[in-house]
Amino acid sequence: MDRALAVVDAEESTKALVREAGELAGAVDAELVLLHVTTNKEYEDKRQMMAEIPDDRVRYSASQAVDGAKQFAEDIGREVLDGIDVDYESVGAVGDEQNKILETAENHDCDHLFIAGEKRSPTGKALFGDLTQSIILNFDGPVTVVTE
Repeated sequence: MDRALAVVDAEESTKALVREAGELAGAVDAELVLLHVTTNKEYEDKRQMMAEIPDDRVRYSASQAVDGAKQFAEDIGREVLDGIDVDYESVGAVGDEQNKILETAENHDCDHLFIAGEKRSPTGKALFGDLTQSIILNFDGPVTVVTE
């Protein structure tokens, strides 16, 4: 492992995921990329909410959403990786989670991916899809799945 990507989300299990990724990356002197993706729906919901404020100076742009996502990943990294000897970079993105995860992994030359597993029944996976399964099938490298 030279560079790993850890997907940071708003679930409590993210902290365990980032800690494990940081410890493993640090142990083999690899770099770590922390990614938080704001989905299109989350971005659009917040943009609509901000548009309802009766002040022309209040706006919510895609670049602000990317900056906010990057800051979220940075905050988790600072909290969880304190005391762990690992170099990390925080990245934010807006869009489809699967596409942004795979795109970021490719753009940052990541050879390992850490993602939180979703607890969903087989029927739920069939009906709604499963991000974790999709990443495992489409990422060209090892994927570590951390569950609660």
